[in-house]
Amino acid sequence: MRGKIATFVRRALRRKRVRADGGEVASADATRSDGLLSDEFTSSLPYWLPPFILMGLAVYGAILWNLLLSFTDTAGFQTPNYANLDLEMYTRAFGDPVFMGALQNTFALLIAFTLLCLVVGLLVAVLVDQGIRYENTFRTIYLLPMALSFVVTAQFWLWMYNKQNGLVNIVLGVFGLGPYEWIGNPSLVLGAVVFALIWQFSGYAMVVYLAGLRAIPTEQFEAARVDGATTLRMYWRVIVPQLKGATISASVVLMVFALKAFDFLYSLTGSYYPPKGSDILATMMVRQAFVANNRAYAAAIGIMLFALALVIIAPYLLYQYRAGEL
Repeated sequence: MRGKIATFVRRALRRKRVRADGGEVASADATRSDGLLSDEFTSSLPYWLPPFILMGLAVYGAILWNLLLSFTDTAGFQTPNYANLDLEMYTRAFGDPVFMGALQNTFALLIAFTLLCLVVGLLVAVLVDQGIRYENTFRTIYLLPMALSFVVTAQFWLWMYNKQNGLVNIVLGVFGLGPYEWIGNPSLVLGAVVFALIWQFSGYAMVVYLAGLRAIPTEQFEAARVDGATTLRMYWRVIVPQLKGATISASVVLMVFALKAFDFLYSLTGSYYPPKGSDILATMMVRQAFVANNRAYAAAIGIMLFALALVIIAPYLLYQYRAGEL
């Protein structure tokens, strides 16, 4: 008799229960089916688990191996000795004047390129937002340089910066200036590189800001004009503060582009030695790995570049998470 009562109770507990308001309470089996061991989860494993494992090994596994390699003193293609791990390569980096110069150039390129790209992109976006004629054609032409590779951009600006017949010096000559050796002058080359990269990527900032401007209700523009605000004051006090999200997202992407400027600098000279005065961490890392054969030193520089990228991306992800967009 007791066995029959226990069986009846178990069956009743497995059934859907009805609440006082008429709704149903999910059974334990139904709740369990929505967890990690649900039928949908297990049936989807063959589709996403292999690429997930491959991605983990190829990307995150490589980062971990690179981190371990940076703690060794490996040179050339000898087998790394993981028995004695230390921070010698990191200490060596911060005592190396070449590394400090590359680090300084990296920050200068990162900050100048990002800020100027944002300013130019915002100004062009405001201009386009005014409803100029042939807006679509202008927007397409302005965004076109972003479709070019770093190699094409570098070759194009090598011709533009040519001292004898480059267009930049020709234009400056009209005003009685120049000619200047833009790529060969260490004090001018970094600014020339920044200007070329702004030409290529300011179109991206323009598109991001234009999307943000088009999302602002027209009532706010009209209310500001009714209050007697000038166009400049309206954009500075009312419109630009609402572009905070666009500014943050564009800044992160542009800073990542700046960290990847190795292709551009390599194409300027065709070697691992960029023009004097424009050496950055990326070019130094590749040079140490494939010219000097200092694999551990190159790995340490790579890890510091990776940490710099995390410093850029992590606050953005935190901002997105707090905004409920992740």
